[in-house]
Amino acid sequence: MTTLTEPVIELLGVGKTFTLHQQQGTELPVLSGVNLSVAPGECLVLDGPSGQGKSTLLKLIYANYLASAGRIVLRVPGAPALDVGSAEPRALVQMRRDSVGYVSQFLRVIPRVPALDVVAEPLVQSGLSEAAARERAAEWLSRLRIPQALWGLPPATFSGGEQQRVNIARNMIRRRALLLLDEPTASLDASNTATVIELIQEALADGCAVIGIFHDHAVGQAVATRHVDVAQFRSPT
Repeated sequence: MTTLTEPVIELLGVGKTFTLHQQQGTELPVLSGVNLSVAPGECLVLDGPSGQGKSTLLKLIYANYLASAGRIVLRVPGAPALDVGSAEPRALVQMRRDSVGYVSQFLRVIPRVPALDVVAEPLVQSGLSEAAARERAAEWLSRLRIPQALWGLPPATFSGGEQQRVNIARNMIRRRALLLLDEPTASLDASNTATVIELIQEALADGCAVIGIFHDHAVGQAVATRHVDVAQFRSPT
């Protein structure tokens, strides 16, 4: 991946307030004055107890939520800078497909699609042939210890840990400029956690920028190049 001298992602004065429409429009301020940037090859770990806005911050970057204040700017090789908050829907779809991977705590897929095709799909979307994409997907499923007998089955039938490993494979198999990780190892055993640490370290070595939340302090320590306590951006209530 091409190395950039400027940040892949930059947050400038970002804030988020939720409006509770079913409670007479009550406003719930969550984040305020977030100024962060992450360069290629950096892993920024978001620290702090539950309820401080860590997952909200990832969702703002991925444009699942719209920031109430500030700007979120994405810069990737070969493309103009993208202001996530003001981007057109088509540009956001392209961003998620080509530039930003997001491993959430839940796997959302079409119920009847086999696990092998779920993992191969991002590679097919990038232009790789179906055969080559499925071959790569098989390698990732093997590395993440998904039994071959399950590859032809839909992940909805899997255990929570198996679903999360499919989730990781699907969202990391295609290298992107930015990777967002929301507790990716929360339901994994020690062996698979070690594998995920290796995968994150490989992505960093390839120049990927990573922002992560980790329930396991040891995992965060193993991959972090920097930490930030999100509590400092907590809006006063």
